[in-house]
Amino acid sequence: MQIVVNTRLLIKDKLDGIGWFSYQTLKQLTQKNPDVHFVFLFDRDYDEAFVFSDNITPLVLGPQARHPFLYYAWFHVSVKNVLNRLKPDLFLSPDGFLSLGATCKQLPVIHDINFLHNPKDLKPLTSKYYNYFFPKYAKLGTRIATVSEYSKQDISENYQIQSDKIDVVYNGINEGYKPLSENNKQDTRTRYSQGKPYFLFVGSQSPRKNLVRLIEAFDKFKEQSQSDFKLLLVGAVYASESTVKKQIDASKFKQDIVFAGRQKQEELEKIMASAFALTFVPYFEGFGIPIVEALQCEIPVICSNTTSMPEIIGNAGLLVDPFDTNSISEAMLTLYRNESLRIQCIQNGIEQKQKFSWDKSANLLWNSMMKCL
Repeated sequence: MQIVVNTRLLIKDKLDGIGWFSYQTLKQLTQKNPDVHFVFLFDRDYDEAFVFSDNITPLVLGPQARHPFLYYAWFHVSVKNVLNRLKPDLFLSPDGFLSLGATCKQLPVIHDINFLHNPKDLKPLTSKYYNYFFPKYAKLGTRIATVSEYSKQDISENYQIQSDKIDVVYNGINEGYKPLSENNKQDTRTRYSQGKPYFLFVGSQSPRKNLVRLIEAFDKFKEQSQSDFKLLLVGAVYASESTVKKQIDASKFKQDIVFAGRQKQEELEKIMASAFALTFVPYFEGFGIPIVEALQCEIPVICSNTTSMPEIIGNAGLLVDPFDTNSISEAMLTLYRNESLRIQCIQNGIEQKQKFSWDKSANLLWNSMMKCL
């Protein structure tokens, strides 16, 4: 059996949510199935660490697919030519892009369709590309994998796909996330928050991450609590996104808002485990990986009551209306004032996190792949 895989998001030190999904599931699938030949398609020079086993042949295809015109050239010309030449049993695409004109069976992992509901969150050309091609990919796929029951229903309803053609493959939790001792927590706070407790956000500054309202809510929390808490923001900056900086500059408590930028994985694990709570209030998520990372670290979570997030958090956190800053600030105050509730959330999280592991993810993805054949 030969399976060709789109691995263009396996980039050293730059793995995001879909990149981690690709890395963790493909590492297990290739190592657990030594009799299967995998061909990994990269769009740039690759790190040897991503060639997980001897049954993988890496191929580099141009051009680098980082822009809608180049997406088209890569998937619908370069990848199509390889697929039609190799005639694999299956083409697996962990980021959901398929290859129009390829004659083999294809399985996209469509993590979410936020671009349909919030097209202005993306650059105009990217939004147009996604909204034109992803309905075609959904219909072209032999099956579809996605990362939550919410996304399954969303894809089914909006793209008129039979729900029994869509398989849910939850994300897992990277093994480095774990609880820390109080001394190690304090060391991390000393480095990042002047030794003070902090609420944590992890993610990009994309509009859907809702950072402006989170900062507004933090201001209200500070006014009412008169506490020394900080708000720590971790993640990559969108160069075109200035509203977050403007909101920080306008904050009465801007000296208590710390932007730590993108962090190496080892540091991010310590930062997560040292937080007072994760405050993750996007208005749209297909899954929400930081939620399960927080559960693994045994810290409580404040997250949105929209899209997939109630499904992922269960009863292990406080749900808020992401469009209402009072709802967010009240949850922050509740955790700050009610230690027994905070402990109960942590205890519930220990049970909830059992639903998520990369081993389970890999098995579910493999099952979806085998249903295609």
